[in-house]
Amino acid sequence: MKENVMENPLQLKSLNHISILCRSLEKSLDFYQNVLGFFPVKRPGSFDFDGAWLFSYGIGIHLLQSEDPENMPKINQINPKDNHISFQCENMAMVEKKLKEMKIEHVKGRVEEGGINVDQLFFHDPDGSMIEICNCDVLPVIPLAGDATIRSCSLMNCNFQQQQQQQQQIQQVVQINRSLSNIHMQEDYLSCAW
Repeated sequence: MKENVMENPLQLKSLNHISILCRSLEKSLDFYQNVLGFFPVKRPGSFDFDGAWLFSYGIGIHLLQSEDPENMPKINQINPKDNHISFQCENMAMVEKKLKEMKIEHVKGRVEEGGINVDQLFFHDPDGSMIEICNCDVLPVIPLAGDATIRSCSLMNCNFQQQQQQQQQIQQVVQINRSLSNIHMQEDYLSCAW
């Protein structure tokens, strides 16, 4: 029996943010800025609790200072099967080198699917939230039902990059046309002046 699956029943557009409870807002801010490359953004002043908002890679991280940091769950061993946030990267070897330089304990993993290898690095933030860094964009995204179109993160990214390049080219053509117009106007002005 085939199940009826609604496509986007809530009309969602994108992932907005992930909230993370912190033992130390200061340590978590340092980690998310200096290890993962997020930058702080304005947070509503009406909040009556400590926290910070960060943004990068198209998503927000909302850090919330725990009211009872001593009773937060203890940090366990790194377990790739635990809840985690995953980020794609350009160079896995460079990421691993940086993690070693920063003395961040991590675990390596590898997924193989149809001759495609996906490398993974797992580590914790200061509060034990799991972070994964991978090169997952090489793995195609194949829907199980409905739209049978095969997609991959890299193809979607490629399309986005192509759109950006087209926009840049259009802007360059507009600038060239403006420059040519100015040259013709100057030539017309000079011929009229003689």
